[in-house]
Amino acid sequence: MNARQKGKQLTKVLDQCAGDVLRYLQRRVGPDDAADLLGDTMMVAWRRVNLLPADAEGARMWIFGLARGTILNHSRGERRRLALSEKIRTHVMSARTAPAADEGSDVRDALSQLSPELREIVQLVHWEGFTLAQAAQVVGIPAPTARGRYKRAKDELRVALGVIV
Repeated sequence: MNARQKGKQLTKVLDQCAGDVLRYLQRRVGPDDAADLLGDTMMVAWRRVNLLPADAEGARMWIFGLARGTILNHSRGERRRLALSEKIRTHVMSARTAPAADEGSDVRDALSQLSPELREIVQLVHWEGFTLAQAAQVVGIPAPTARGRYKRAKDELRVALGVIV
């Protein structure tokens, strides 16, 4: 069977069993991740189309086997993400030295009064240590726009904090 015929056969098999595979995935990973895993399963099937069994039942079982593989990959990824999150959380908690409860509250209050666009630029520059150009790149705006927002944010913060220049 040539590649074109295999592609037609795979399209037919996927049309026939996609609903069943989706339900299979939903029962194992829940509705939130099932559609993504169905897409992953289909991509794997297309990459491996030359391994597609010729008979209809064999092809259906092959698709379900690929779906099972995507579930296993998904589960491994989830475990790695959870382990990394826990490692980061442990590191942050051990490295943190808590400031006094009221330390910086006036600045936090003033920051909370800024619009989200202005606040994000200030936080990227002062909390994350980015340059204005880097902050602009993170936010997805031109550097001159970031500079203008930063100046406006500083002016608004001065007023909110009662700083006279």
